[in-house]
Amino acid sequence: MEKELLETFEAAKKAADRVEDGDPSEVDRCVDALQRLKKMPVTTKDLVATQVGKRLRSLTKHSQAKIQTVATDLLQFWKDVVLQEASKVKRNLDTPQERNLLKVERKTEQAVKVKDERNSKTGSNEGNIVPMPKCAEVKFEGQNEKVSKSESVKLEKANSVKFEKMRNRVTNNLDANPKVKKEGPMSEKPASGVVSLKLTSMAKCNNPPRDKLREILAEAFSRVSKETLESNVYEVRNLQDEVDACDPIRVAVYVESALFEKLGPSTGAHKQKYRSIMFNLKDSNNKDFRRRVLLGQVKPQEIVDLAPEDMASDERKLSNKQIKDKALFDCERGGAPKATTDQFKCGRCGQRKTTYYQMQTRSADEPMTTFVTCVNCNNHWKFC
Repeated sequence: MEKELLETFEAAKKAADRVEDGDPSEVDRCVDALQRLKKMPVTTKDLVATQVGKRLRSLTKHSQAKIQTVATDLLQFWKDVVLQEASKVKRNLDTPQERNLLKVERKTEQAVKVKDERNSKTGSNEGNIVPMPKCAEVKFEGQNEKVSKSESVKLEKANSVKFEKMRNRVTNNLDANPKVKKEGPMSEKPASGVVSLKLTSMAKCNNPPRDKLREILAEAFSRVSKETLESNVYEVRNLQDEVDACDPIRVAVYVESALFEKLGPSTGAHKQKYRSIMFNLKDSNNKDFRRRVLLGQVKPQEIVDLAPEDMASDERKLSNKQIKDKALFDCERGGAPKATTDQFKCGRCGQRKTTYYQMQTRSADEPMTTFVTCVNCNNHWKFC
């Protein structure tokens, strides 16, 4: 099914590309291929394995209205298929065994809360350790048989997670009350079972160019922690904890996926945009933009719409602003005449020997901007 699905979609995509090149006879062929795709009994597994759903989005923006309409209808049909399968899975999970399992977990949690309240009143840590329930001997209400092996494993895992939360809560209570003597196995070692949310290896997509971009981005984002630590700016060094909490690999995957979704392949028509973004993210002198992307201050979906000057570092932005201000001061619109006056006092040397001229730099209903130059020290300033 996956092979047939890919072949039919490729035929539709090639016909749509020929229409874009100026061959209107391929419109019917593209529409027929899309209609055949709609008749195929696809599943969520097929759509995820082939990724045709993402590639179909480009056809929903086709210049031909007929192709655009059929592609949009097909995309909505596939979305409905995914939602229907998800609802079926949810209904299958809502079984009597699952409901009874939830009741057992709630009873266990209520018993722990009662014991915690008693211990907080007496100021003693006796009875803080809550034994794990024997999941193999638990019977569900309204049933005469014991839990099966698979249900027993589910119950044991759920209770293990609850038990770890109980131990963490009791440990926090002991830390908050210094008068209580910490004894027992819970005070000897921290709670186990804490799972790190950071990825340890790159998530591959079986596309060599995309995998290469993800590796380059992950390597660039992994340098942010060291760059933040060695920064000379105090405000930047204060972000060290936030930077360490971020996952460079996960952010790299998000950024590459957003670029591929909006721009398509890196070897396609948007190759120059890819190069501009990758250059700014890898540039050793552009640490600020790389850090903002890692911290989420710049969303992956927003990177595509940024202009090159928006991706520049803070130092570069300041330099560009100074260049623009200087050019605005130096620009006289074909040698506008300057008038000499003593009405303005120079803030640098205190002299009143100045020249000035006026220019309309804003909208017509705004007052003109006055540019003043000190004759003595060549100091420049402006006001409206």
